[in-house]
Amino acid sequence: MLILDMVRKHRPVSRAEIAKLIRMSPTSVGRIVNDLIEIGLVKETDQFSSGVGRKATMLDIDVQQILSVGVEVDRSVIQVGLVDLDGRVVAEQHHVIERTAGQPGIIAEKIAGMIIGLADTQGIAASKFIGVGIGIPGIMDTITGNVVFSAQMGWTNEPFAKMVEAIINLPVVLDNDLKVKALGESSIDAMSNKEITALISIGSGVGSALVMDGKIYRGANNIAGEIGHSTIDPNGKLCECGKRGCLQTYITDLAMLQEANQIKPVSSVNELFALMRAGEAWAHNIIDRACTYIAVTINNVVCTYNPDTIILTGDFIENHPEVFETVRSKSKAFIWEPFIGTFELIRSKHGEKSVMVGAAKLVLQQRLDRGLRHK
Repeated sequence: MLILDMVRKHRPVSRAEIAKLIRMSPTSVGRIVNDLIEIGLVKETDQFSSGVGRKATMLDIDVQQILSVGVEVDRSVIQVGLVDLDGRVVAEQHHVIERTAGQPGIIAEKIAGMIIGLADTQGIAASKFIGVGIGIPGIMDTITGNVVFSAQMGWTNEPFAKMVEAIINLPVVLDNDLKVKALGESSIDAMSNKEITALISIGSGVGSALVMDGKIYRGANNIAGEIGHSTIDPNGKLCECGKRGCLQTYITDLAMLQEANQIKPVSSVNELFALMRAGEAWAHNIIDRACTYIAVTINNVVCTYNPDTIILTGDFIENHPEVFETVRSKSKAFIWEPFIGTFELIRSKHGEKSVMVGAAKLVLQQRLDRGLRHK
């Protein structure tokens, strides 16, 4: 990915210039570039380098000649985007999932239909697509493409990638939605020099993901990041997992609404925020306490991984702008002194498109790995 990124950012560029930029031997750069040319990701141009000495052939990419499909699936919506090599979503479509139409076979057919429809509408030939990446909440087997377990979708051991592949006739890769979201956020040019990016998502659930040197950190069984079940208080609230004091029993939408309804009937987090803004002290206390636990979580992530960037995302953050600033302020009191000033705390940059962008980038990574491995 590094050499491809250099061509993408500095195009047109010579092999020698790339070698200087990344401090790699010209021989190694030349070998990898030749492989990239052979699998169709890089091309030689008619241009030559300027200056004295031997003229070098310049390299380029036509970013829209190669496209990946990025897909996000959750319990209520499917989002499909056609993504170019610059990480731009060149076309997209959303589809609301009816409650009775959540079976994996039906969803697979809908995804395939949306991809075909977008390609036809945009006049894009099928030959431009290198694959489909799909982000789904839950535990995924990235080797087999199976959804091992997704509470949100109500799926267990579903061979979902193969279902989509059978219809669309393109390679399909599958991963957890937060993992690909973190990958999508870390692909932004402004963050391309970041080595460790941690993403924390708060909303209907709590989760995290880590990208190190452009690669998703998975852990031994591809379930790294399940911070919702990290213990905050061993004598605390009972979690759905059967243990007490899990983080998600304090900061999810459901947790806050359960606490609120002990005082007054409240049907949504939006209503809880409206009550806070209307001056209800108890509503303020519930939201403020959740922000405190998020600040504590940030410190725990910083102490564990020493990231250079932490991204806060999820409905609780994105739908209520004041939360981010409150958490930022509170976190200053919890960050252990050696880590003060060592990381940047930011909001999501791609927003609702980040899963699509990350899923598409995952396709590109796997295409590169597969193509170069078979040389």
